[in-house]
Amino acid sequence: MAPDTPLQLLGGLTPREFLRDYWQQKPLLIRQAIPGYQSPISPDELAGLSLEEEVESRIVLEHGNSPWELRRGPFAEDAYQSLPERDWTLLVQAVDQFVPETRELMEQFLFLPSWRIDDLMISYAAPGGGVGPHYDNYDVFLLQAHGRRRWKLGQLCDSDSPLLEHPDLRILADFAQTDEWVLEPGDMLYLPPRLAHYGIAEDECMTFSVGFRAPSASEVLTHFTDFLGQFLPDEERYSDAGCTPADDPHQIQRDALERLRGLIDRHMSDEKLLLTWFGQFMTEPRYPELVAGDDIAEAEFFAALGDGALLVRNPSARMAWSEVGDYLVLFASGHSRRLDASLRELLKLVCSADALHLENLEPWLESDEALTLIHELVKQGSLEFAGDE
Repeated sequence: MAPDTPLQLLGGLTPREFLRDYWQQKPLLIRQAIPGYQSPISPDELAGLSLEEEVESRIVLEHGNSPWELRRGPFAEDAYQSLPERDWTLLVQAVDQFVPETRELMEQFLFLPSWRIDDLMISYAAPGGGVGPHYDNYDVFLLQAHGRRRWKLGQLCDSDSPLLEHPDLRILADFAQTDEWVLEPGDMLYLPPRLAHYGIAEDECMTFSVGFRAPSASEVLTHFTDFLGQFLPDEERYSDAGCTPADDPHQIQRDALERLRGLIDRHMSDEKLLLTWFGQFMTEPRYPELVAGDDIAEAEFFAALGDGALLVRNPSARMAWSEVGDYLVLFASGHSRRLDASLRELLKLVCSADALHLENLEPWLESDEALTLIHELVKQGSLEFAGDE
């Protein structure tokens, strides 16, 4: 997307203006971000998804067996018959991975890196339904898809903000309201991380939440050091060759700390390893079990392609690419593959195209490396033949 082209989705702001003035800084209310928006999924269809074993779903009842009772799916078919007429919410994660018609919405947010986008969560709420005042540690766009929801915004929060005693939900004990709006279908609200908010259904309503991946410092350090450990030989250890006699043998001296820091920095500053880990980490699928490859033989694969087969991205797969020195790296569903720089346009196509076929793959049909890559992505599960979803 052109960075300086105004977008109705952003209320007439350009992507550059939005990122400069709002992204991770302050909220933005956008009236009719998508005029006349109609949900591609009905409340009944959403409830039907919550019955499926592979779908992550929750129901929150404000006045259940306990205050803000949380029930986890998958639910039985009669689960909704016993619910009250108001004050409850159904939340279904990653609907974009199960309902193809919802994926079009995600394409509208590609002024941001695709590897930052997490999933589309859809909530259905009976009148008065909500999940309590809370905050998230990531950015979110809240699109009203059906009915009306009242949003109340509050203070910036952190890990010291007091919460209600609850075994499952992080509901704020104190909510200092600053703004309040009612959103109708097509309206959208952007919220930066850590901003307290509280959504309450005015009537039967559905809200689409586009969330973003934001690994915590704890996750980064834990996962990256685990990744690094795979490449370090056991004999590489703390060393103090050339040290001088200690004045006090029980004291840890400053020079020991400096040697330790040098050992850590030598590996933590390896840019190629950092990029490899980061690309793999950020493309790990939310549900790895849904990225199941097709162990198709090479001859059979090429024959299918020659017969006009279409390859599409597995809805649960994530892909990105990067440049490292004089070569390229493709990241696909938590894996990485080093490739020749001549395949740059192919990697762009693989990551962005709706489908791959003989026509758009034509420039690379004579490249063994290119065709092997496509074949391996099918075997890995990131690509699949159209009709296999």
